[in-house]
Amino acid sequence: MDMAPQKKSLSENHLFRFAHKVSDSVNAVRLKLAGRWNFAPQTIAYQGYGSTQWVRVLGRVLLTSKPVPGSRAERAASNGNQNVRGWRAFTSVPIRNPDVEIRIGNVVTHVRADRGGLVDTVVKVSLLPGRHTAVLRAEGTDPVETTIQVVDPDVRFGVVSDIDDTVMVTALPRPFLALWNTFVLSERARMATPGMAVLLDRLTIKHPDAPVIYLSTGPWNAAPTLARFLTRNMYPSGALLLTDWGLTQDRWFRSGQEHKLQNLERLAMEFPDIQWLLVGDNGQHDEDIYSSFAQDHTDRVAAIAIRQLSVSESVLAGGHSDDGDHSSSSVPWIYSTDGAGMATRLSELAIL
Repeated sequence: MDMAPQKKSLSENHLFRFAHKVSDSVNAVRLKLAGRWNFAPQTIAYQGYGSTQWVRVLGRVLLTSKPVPGSRAERAASNGNQNVRGWRAFTSVPIRNPDVEIRIGNVVTHVRADRGGLVDTVVKVSLLPGRHTAVLRAEGTDPVETTIQVVDPDVRFGVVSDIDDTVMVTALPRPFLALWNTFVLSERARMATPGMAVLLDRLTIKHPDAPVIYLSTGPWNAAPTLARFLTRNMYPSGALLLTDWGLTQDRWFRSGQEHKLQNLERLAMEFPDIQWLLVGDNGQHDEDIYSSFAQDHTDRVAAIAIRQLSVSESVLAGGHSDDGDHSSSSVPWIYSTDGAGMATRLSELAIL
């Protein structure tokens, strides 16, 4: 009686192994084509965070196209004010498992990136609270610098914010619009959510040492685009925690909800004394994710702030959830259509 499930499991395992082989073969072809088209290896470093004893370093190693000198693409690459179409971020090809050198002060560490070229590692290093510089370099690439925010052990407050439909209006859940916003729309055409930049900026003024984490289900390919968007719209700087699309060891597609929950759990473990303000929207699964986390870690959540989608946004987003009944929750829940409304409620809670 147990044979059928076992056969099904074996069949699924064979199918996943076959899918991974196909994926590796496709990437190998892309690497060959990139070589013919004179793509050059490049190390990309993302902002990280950490404590006085360790830091989380994030980066990626890719083959990227060289813009033609004097071309519009070169001007866009060198000038953050230029329009950049989203699809350009997806023409790069990840280099599988490269060795990457990480230098933080006098500490030098060598790590191996994953099959997608992604570096996500913890480096043990003794640092004072504040902002520090990490230098990443893979073989054949120029070294690149990024900022690492080292959180003071006395800090008791932090912010975790979603991006899509929370700080940036994207209407992401509709597949066609998701593709349009991700691959076609220029950076400057993306709209900031009213009042959200001011809200987050005011929070960092009141809590100047608080870590700010942007937690999204968006792909790492979009990280440079998102970072430029946040900077241009005057959002406070913070680490981006994104994900890769596609196959995992046991799934056809990565779970966005699992990605968010795992990172929230990780933050709770890394900073056991910090209470987090969780900011999201009611267009996807943020309420369920934050509610689940708050139930397991009531003492780690200062409040949950949910941006309510407008009628037009909810139509584009494929609907939205109704405001839940959180009267029994010991964690304050805030609902508002914009940052100004959230600011009012957070002031009443003495968080802002």
